[in-house]
Amino acid sequence: MSASLIELRNVSKTYSTAAGDFVALTNINLNVDAAEFLGIVGKSGAGKSTLLNMINGVDQLSDGEVIVNSDPSGKKISVHAMGEDERALWRGKNMGVVYQSFQLLPMLTLVENIMLPMDLSDNFHPRRSKERAMELLKLVELEEHANKLPAFISGGQQQRVAIARALANDPPILVADEPTGSLDSITADHIFDVFEHLVSEQGKTIIMVTHDMGLSNRFSRALTITDGELLDAELDLNLDKTFRRRK
Repeated sequence: MSASLIELRNVSKTYSTAAGDFVALTNINLNVDAAEFLGIVGKSGAGKSTLLNMINGVDQLSDGEVIVNSDPSGKKISVHAMGEDERALWRGKNMGVVYQSFQLLPMLTLVENIMLPMDLSDNFHPRRSKERAMELLKLVELEEHANKLPAFISGGQQQRVAIARALANDPPILVADEPTGSLDSITADHIFDVFEHLVSEQGKTIIMVTHDMGLSNRFSRALTITDGELLDAELDLNLDKTFRRRK
């Protein structure tokens, strides 16, 4: 059996605060396979965003290890063993991040926002990068708005641009933090359609966190997180991969 794409081994995170230590995650063990659409479902404060930040290396863990097997040479990458600059460069090329708040730069057009990660990852070529950005805008059905500023499109459209930006460097992995939390149901459904296309047609691996328990059946696998602990995680690792979206 081949190794999982992402492996979390006894991952814990404790924050030091003026009121004392706050335990955000406790001994998280989790394997994520390639081309999986994994949902992490939990209430506000359950540890969902912290878990994503452990996977993408934005925040340092307190204990444990995060291993990613996305290197073309087959080499396993220990995310938190890298220095901060090395980790940022690695993340830019291997992992797209989608935020609930979009985080588009307001002074850049939509196509320029999508081209920016290519520049930051030293992967920028003026003509090819623009062509790539336009392809991604077409994927999310916004190519006709390419030269608009973010302020002149809707929130749902901005979220689709944020997804396109996360795909700029063609990363094998996307992590999404409550990407539908502030959207209406129709727009949220469209976002799910985009994600499902990326998994089924492009083989992307997507990890998404949400507080909405009703979305569980939209994922290929869903786990619940409560008070920093994954419920029944050890059982879920052996779930049949034929469990897919129920329409």
